[in-house]
Amino acid sequence: MTEVLDPRLLGSVFITLFVIMDPPGTVPIFLGLTGAMTRKQRNKAAWQAVAVALGVIVSFAIFGQSILSYMHISLAALQASGGLLLLLVAMELLTGKMEETQPSANAKVNVALVPLGTPLLAGPGAIVATMVFVKQADGSAADWVSISLAIVAVHVCLYLAMRFANLIHRVLKDSGTILVTRIAGLLLAAIAVQLIADAVTEFIQTA
Repeated sequence: MTEVLDPRLLGSVFITLFVIMDPPGTVPIFLGLTGAMTRKQRNKAAWQAVAVALGVIVSFAIFGQSILSYMHISLAALQASGGLLLLLVAMELLTGKMEETQPSANAKVNVALVPLGTPLLAGPGAIVATMVFVKQADGSAADWVSISLAIVAVHVCLYLAMRFANLIHRVLKDSGTILVTRIAGLLLAAIAVQLIADAVTEFIQTA
């Protein structure tokens, strides 16, 4: 079994991505972004967001370094841009603007794709971590299988967390959801500022 699978690498990738993508922590943000949706729309948004996140992570795992090199983009720049976008989303959650632009099946902007799928789930941290693991791997089949299984497992956890967010919504009701949304906006703003700060630090160190 060890010839086709590296348990240590699988565990390392899974734990790292689980901590960065934080399935339990996505629940309040997911509720805030989909608060005006019906149960069916929210379930659809959950799998759409996970599908987008998985597609982005896999794409960067395979082509990430080549894409960034071709476009002359540093990892720090990618991190800073993701932080700025998350900060805009956080401001909308904090000010209640997200509730005014109620998402629906006919909405022009699908929040399941942006900002939920990316950069919230598949954000700079998860992308960079995945690219680092791929770069450190020796290219063997066992390494690729281990990394792939870990990525899929984390996304299954993300889907389950958002899929059962409906239970939380029923318990919290509308007023509770609004409260959680404000808290999520504050936390998301902190995450965004930290991403930008880390990117600025990286820029200074490489200057």
